[in-house]
Amino acid sequence: MGNLNKVFLMGNLTRDPELRYTPNGAAVASFGIAVNRVWNSPEGEQKKETCFVDVSIFGKRAEVINKYFSKGKPIFIEGRLQFRQWETKDGQKQNKLSVVVEDFQFVGDRVKASSERQAVPQGDIAPVEAGPEVVREDVSDDEIPF
Repeated sequence: MGNLNKVFLMGNLTRDPELRYTPNGAAVASFGIAVNRVWNSPEGEQKKETCFVDVSIFGKRAEVINKYFSKGKPIFIEGRLQFRQWETKDGQKQNKLSVVVEDFQFVGDRVKASSERQAVPQGDIAPVEAGPEVVREDVSDDEIPF
């Protein structure tokens, strides 16, 4: 039987990314995201639960995350689960399940607020200056290629 370790999550950052570098110079960013779930109970009452997930990302993408994301910003991530075990100094065993991001996408506003008006890049694409957003309402459904 084959194995599959793939995670897709969309949520909001719970803290600003923390960017570090390994001894060999590779960038590593760590942050957390909150993923919300809303459902109706059998009694008809709307319920909400939040799952908090620790996340890490490596390389150039870590630097992009550090530059363009902050606490509260939405993000869509694709990655894999990583399980770690260790023993503390006092002999207690600790476990942690986290996500290692392999790819991500910006979610929500593509343009930063205020006078910056800098377009948010996708993945490793360099940022470009953004002009006023143009919305065409005269486009029919037949003209859309997807």
